[in-house]
Amino acid sequence: MSKNIVKKTVGVASAITGGAALWLTNAATAFAATDITGGATAAKGSSAASDLNNVLSTVVNILFFVIGAAAVLFLIIGGLSYITSQGDSKKVESAKNTILYAVIGIVVAIMSYALVNYVITQFAGK
Repeated sequence: MSKNIVKKTVGVASAITGGAALWLTNAATAFAATDITGGATAAKGSSAASDLNNVLSTVVNILFFVIGAAAVLFLIIGGLSYITSQGDSKKVESAKNTILYAVIGIVVAIMSYALVNYVITQFAGK
């Protein structure tokens, strides 16, 4: 597995996660500001906003699970590549880079998860 493929995969996964998180928080804000009839909501914790919050949380959790699973898969692939490199310096370097970028992907996914959950909880209370 080449270094460029791993970099591109982590970059695309991060971009998709960030874009989806931004879109979902914008949708939550817009949806929570109106009720079914199109008027502004008077209740602080309306059931429509609560339902949307639950749906968004579920979608975000699924997205982060998929991204985390992909990063763990790359971590395993990097580990297997490292084990089977047989001392070849190019293969060892490629395997180390795969492992490094997989760990970076996991860290980015965890930080994104924390940030999205923070934003969702902040908008759910308003």
